[in-house]
Amino acid sequence: MSSTALTITSLTIYPVKSLAGISLNSAKLENRGFKYDREWMVVTEGGQFLTQRELAPMALIQTAILEHSLRLTMPLGDSVEVPLSIDKAQADAKVMTVKVWNDTCQAIDQGDEAADLLSRNLEKKVRLVRMEPSFKRIVDQKYANSPDNVVSFADGFPVLVISDESLAELNRRLEYPLPMNRFRPNITIGGSAPFAEDSWSEITIDNVKLSLVKPCARCQITTIDQDTAEASQEPLKTLSFFRKVKGKVMFGQNAIPQNNGEIRLGDTVLVKAK
Repeated sequence: MSSTALTITSLTIYPVKSLAGISLNSAKLENRGFKYDREWMVVTEGGQFLTQRELAPMALIQTAILEHSLRLTMPLGDSVEVPLSIDKAQADAKVMTVKVWNDTCQAIDQGDEAADLLSRNLEKKVRLVRMEPSFKRIVDQKYANSPDNVVSFADGFPVLVISDESLAELNRRLEYPLPMNRFRPNITIGGSAPFAEDSWSEITIDNVKLSLVKPCARCQITTIDQDTAEASQEPLKTLSFFRKVKGKVMFGQNAIPQNNGEIRLGDTVLVKAK
């Protein structure tokens, strides 16, 4: 561990899988991950999940958590809101079976207004769904702390952790530096050596503990500019020269909460090595 104090430098949630994220000063960590993180998802009419891998313009749709609603704002400024509360109206809405990778999940359809606006902007018939509150999507048991570990609509794990120094080292090797949003982490940590997170088994932030269980294999979403939706070869091209393990490019660490609690910007991070 570095002699420099490690601290939380950013906290980000992505309420709708593959849409733009929201930077927070504090975030509540729950069983599935941060509150509202990847709780909603865009799917085909048949329930298959969609991401920037298929529809890069998803990056340009902004999200906002308001007092009573989630608001989605399209690139030209038109917007739609869906309620945050799981009240009777939500509970009575259409329940869909949806697919995320190999997982089949139960989700609540968010209505025609959201579906129509997203469909027009993405030029594909889609629906917006929210994970059914009582549904439990179990984390891959090869990496789980417990059979009770669950995850939202994130690819596989509740939280993604990356150090600022890892990005700085990557940018040192790139012709043009890239922002952290290419990697869509939930927590960034400053003060470590580059890629120090690879050697961490656990981090403690105040009274909150997270197990770092698996390096994150990166896909082509990292090559999509989150401000323009344009794709390039980087950073995967450069990362493949020094961060490839068993044919996959690794950057960041997947984490599972051991308990619930609140994390704040500037909080000190204590590290337990593997």
